Amino acid sequence: MRIRSLATSIVLAAGLLVAPGAVSAASAGVQVSAPSGVATAAAACKYRRVGDTWHCVTPGAFCPKAARGKYGYAKGTNRRYKCVRYSNGRWRWKRV
Repeated sequence: MRIRSLATSIVLAAGLLVAPGAVSAASAGVQVSAPSGVATAAAACKYRRVGDTWHCVTPGAFCPKAARGKYGYAKGTNRRYKCVRYSNGRWRWKRV
């Protein structure tokens, strides 16, 4: 019984060592197949405030205090959202 648990531990440890290499190889393949313009645009978009509006917001995400009651635009779809207070007291970006 002790040998079985030791063998199981070794197999799990070996799997953890192999898995990160497989994941990085898989993600590298995805990066190669994705159009470079799409990857660059997504990476270039940063959550920021410009005047009274916010850019690159994530729909449904929590809003910062400074954004409460303000409008923002989603990073992927460029749709308009507003930072509103939900019934549970949390402030989130909601589609307008």
